[in-house]
Amino acid sequence: MTANLWADGAVMLGKLNMDEFAMGSSNETSYYGPVKSPWRKAGSNMALVPGGSSGGSASAVAARICAGATATDTGGSIRQPAAFTGTVGIKPTYGRCSRWGIVAFASSLDQAGPIARDVRDAAILLKSMASVDVKDSTSVDVPVPDYEAAVGRSVKGLRIGIPKEYRLEGLNAEIDGLWQQGIDWLKDAGAEIVEISLPHTKYALPAYYIVAPAEASSNLARYDGVRYGLRVPGSDIVDMYENSRAAGFGAEVKRRILIGTYVLSAGYYDAYYLRAQKVRTLIKRDFETCFEAGVDAILTPATPSAAFGIGEKAGADPVEMYLNDVFTVTVNMAGLPGIAVPAGLSGEGLPLGLQLIGRPFDEATLFALGGAIEKAAGRFAAEKWW
Repeated sequence: MTANLWADGAVMLGKLNMDEFAMGSSNETSYYGPVKSPWRKAGSNMALVPGGSSGGSASAVAARICAGATATDTGGSIRQPAAFTGTVGIKPTYGRCSRWGIVAFASSLDQAGPIARDVRDAAILLKSMASVDVKDSTSVDVPVPDYEAAVGRSVKGLRIGIPKEYRLEGLNAEIDGLWQQGIDWLKDAGAEIVEISLPHTKYALPAYYIVAPAEASSNLARYDGVRYGLRVPGSDIVDMYENSRAAGFGAEVKRRILIGTYVLSAGYYDAYYLRAQKVRTLIKRDFETCFEAGVDAILTPATPSAAFGIGEKAGADPVEMYLNDVFTVTVNMAGLPGIAVPAGLSGEGLPLGLQLIGRPFDEATLFALGGAIEKAAGRFAAEKWW
């Protein structure tokens, strides 16, 4: 993926911060400390999270340090930070971009993609990044269309699904209002709006937080101090393993490894992991049913709220943090493309985003629809304080 960008003349400026092993929704779990969003609430100097795990990428783009950034998305790690920072982030179809060289979190969910200032820039970046790769057996050999040409394309006649299950009880009124505004914008652009049902949505988040930690537990087993990662001496090899893994992983990574190891253990494999994989299949079938019925794309909120303060949820139940992914994990579970587009500001002056979900390998339609929303909503930029 990086080689593709270099070959097309991209200039690499450096590496950016992120949640440790891509595990986090606020960029507060990094070994290097939290990333600060360039955005501030109106009349406040409180430091805000940029979202995670690709918070460094989103913040750098939002602060205009760079034109675009690479990122990865396992359960929303491109789309959620993009929504929090007023940038555009697309998680392509699973297999669209090579994962070669990426440290695996959950191999069946991980996918690389770009974060950019606007829809056109995101389209240009993905056109360069996407390709089949002999070094990644999960990459798919399908043609990569001219995504830039799709931006500005008419969306007249496209059928846009609105999933009733995403109207959560207690949904933030600003988010609900933004969603309705997005529906109106697409309707005004000529799209047809249809209500759809994704009945297994309510099981998506718990299923994701079984499947993803299980795969992480396996993938991170290599970080034992023998060939990979930190090595902390011990009295024998078992002691060295224990010391290395205790010192080498942060609290959130340890939590997810423990969850993953637990659900893969002999007594709980069938009760948790196998059942979660069955739910995943049902989620995928829900989307397939909608697309087979003629729906071209699905419109949802990107996040359940605007960005929150650094440390604001630090002492809370981890599940409260995991709920930030409630609108995004289904896309990864089904292997579909999803794009987050800035669509407005909250009452406190913070960015809010909408998410579009597409058919497999139909990112072009998402860019066309994203362009229509961007044209209607306008652009948003943080007031410089740094």
